[in-house]
Amino acid sequence: MDAIEIRTLHKLLASPYRQEIELQHVLHQADYVTLRVRIREQKRFTIFDIDEPTARVWGRAMLEWADTLAQAGQVKAGEGK
Repeated sequence: MDAIEIRTLHKLLASPYRQEIELQHVLHQADYVTLRVRIREQKRFTIFDIDEPTARVWGRAMLEWADTLAQAGQVKAGEGK
């Protein structure tokens, strides 16, 4: 791995299947930064290293989806944690 610094930004437990999600700030040897998304499902890990433009699009898409559900009354804001 070429990371020289990894800092945890946020950890959460996703419902309903209890996946452990960790967001990490990763500084690489080549002097670039990624957001690492680590998802643990029992013993299996899925890891994404994404750049800033991808993080912005992904984040906006998730917020829009959550806002749409909240506006439709399907999920109350803040539930599902």
